[in-house]
Amino acid sequence: MVASRRTRPGMNDVARVAGVSHQTVSRVLNDHPNVRDSTRERVLAAIAELGYRRNSAARALVTHRSGIIGIITSGSVHSGPASTLAVLERTARAAGYFVTVAAAPHPTPELMQEIFGSFMDQSVEGVVVIAQGDEVAGAARAAFAEVPLLMISSLTPEPDDPPLVSVDQEAGARLVARYLVDQGHRDVVHLAGPEDWFDARARVRGWHTELSEADVAPRPDLTGDWSAGSGYAAGQALLEDLPTAVFAANDQMALGVLRAFAEAGVDVPGQISVVGFDDIVGADNFFPPLTTVRQDFEALGRLAIDALVAAIGGEAAARELVAPVLVERTSSGPPRR
Repeated sequence: MVASRRTRPGMNDVARVAGVSHQTVSRVLNDHPNVRDSTRERVLAAIAELGYRRNSAARALVTHRSGIIGIITSGSVHSGPASTLAVLERTARAAGYFVTVAAAPHPTPELMQEIFGSFMDQSVEGVVVIAQGDEVAGAARAAFAEVPLLMISSLTPEPDDPPLVSVDQEAGARLVARYLVDQGHRDVVHLAGPEDWFDARARVRGWHTELSEADVAPRPDLTGDWSAGSGYAAGQALLEDLPTAVFAANDQMALGVLRAFAEAGVDVPGQISVVGFDDIVGADNFFPPLTTVRQDFEALGRLAIDALVAAIGGEAAARELVAPVLVERTSSGPPRR
């Protein structure tokens, strides 16, 4: 005697339980507008009762669409890339796409070729590349001819680049520079991020451009690695000759700077102002609460997925920038007298 095998419920089973046609079930699954609300509710209830799951392989054969978007990220745990990835996944699912993610912490040409090859094997409809540095951006440019592709990056675009979206990093740094100048600061310094990150370069450009236009000559930049530890080291290095303000290129480095000053008994903002970038969770609970630049990752994710879906549909997409916002808290104020 051969044991019977339980088969997975199909669309016909859903149609039978809901008392509708196979075509109506298909319309509900594809979010077709011409379905009555009461009918949609019966179909969704039947789907939940049966535990029905759409066969994406069969769907791809019928529609010639996989419904899959590939995302390439560095796997970084830093606020910007991690927040961007989380929003992209959520936004893509809301748009009806499955997501496959590949991390490239050390993006060699061989690894990038392997990732894109894997995406092609999965018949992805499009790819989003979170490009923080030259290696990933170069691979994205090479793959652009094979698949609809969009980069989330603050790199300076070239004429034949894929569509780009990003938070306007230069504008964010200019907001900080203008804010400090308006507060009366003239002796200022920037703690920059790693030079191989596009975001760090853009923030440096924005900082210096705005200060130059205000006829303010800052101190030479310091460089960190995005970590609080590197911020702490930079803060200690400044103790012998304090400027009136420090602009850290991210909130983690600002946190390290604040610790170095607190241990040395330096009053923030009485003796020196500290400003960060990102507005990470908890920045309002630093001591003192941190003045920083907020990036709207929700808007960035929606913009990126909308642009990629448009590219999949054959539409051209231009570069899009999301405006950042300065969030003033008590870590900054006028310069000491």
